[in-house]
Amino acid sequence: MSAHNRQLLLDPGFELTLRPMRYPQFYEMYRNAIRNTWTVEEVDFSLDLNDLKHKFGPAERHLIERLVAFFATGDSIVSNNLVLNLYRHVNAPEARMYLSRQLYEEALHVQFYLTLLDTYLPDPNERAKAFAAVDNIPSIKRKADFCFKWMDSVHGLHRIETREQRRQFLLNLVCFAACIEGLFFFGAFAYVYYLRSRGLLHGLASGTNWVFRDESCHMAFAFEVIRTAREEEPELVDAGFAAQVAQMLREAVDCEHAFAEDTLSGGVAGLSLKDMRQYLEYCADQRLAQLGFAREFGASNPFPFMDLQDVQELTNFFERRVSAYQVGVEGEVGFDHAF
Repeated sequence: MSAHNRQLLLDPGFELTLRPMRYPQFYEMYRNAIRNTWTVEEVDFSLDLNDLKHKFGPAERHLIERLVAFFATGDSIVSNNLVLNLYRHVNAPEARMYLSRQLYEEALHVQFYLTLLDTYLPDPNERAKAFAAVDNIPSIKRKADFCFKWMDSVHGLHRIETREQRRQFLLNLVCFAACIEGLFFFGAFAYVYYLRSRGLLHGLASGTNWVFRDESCHMAFAFEVIRTAREEEPELVDAGFAAQVAQMLREAVDCEHAFAEDTLSGGVAGLSLKDMRQYLEYCADQRLAQLGFAREFGASNPFPFMDLQDVQELTNFFERRVSAYQVGVEGEVGFDHAF
């Protein structure tokens, strides 16, 4: 028990009591996640194969090969961090309920990307290379190394008891939410939605709509954990912590920019490295603002097609199902949350 004579969110232990509920916001996030259920079988890749065969040149094919190689392992890194690092230290049963649901969603994303790879890369050797991307593709290995650098620092901790350990855990959560889900994946989504704006790869874009929405909710949960921990223990976050977060985001932007240099190395019409860098800096600024810190770059969004993704009611002309659909919804539902 803490010095405050009550259980705090990051106090060590394994709290089991759901009533009285200490953090109802996490329980509501869990309930909303259950309502937003989709399956990989709903995604139709039939038109994508024709696009890949007849509408893509070498540069676009290289872009897609790099994207699917990143997707092949990205969510697995996230899932491992959920199980090994986050679940054991966020000490509220309602928050663990959400993390359990998030783990299911990450597994669903892995299934989606597995199906994507099986569809896009019929050659078993090419698929094997994609799944080994963290070892044989330098731009993807660099991103994986960045993830492990920041997240593995709490891997050996069975209990987080000191202020420094709690700060390290919060840094893990910032890396997890702001850098991996909020920057690396958002950078990947930009390529997908750019191709969609050209009327290409409708199946990939349709499935990505679901993943995009899930990842936005995952970020919202992580940022709420950080906000709650700061509220309970203000001493955990000071100017030094803010400087570490800013440094982390700068490193993440550099990693993702290196991936863009690789991905766009063939010259993809309509996508410039300069605009991609600006978009990544814009995303980094958004994450810093969501965390309550000063923006680093002052960048604006150069991609109008990405602004549309914040409107959950949007249905693309080629979609058969609205990606903001919720099953079993009762009462009022808000679709205006900004992530």
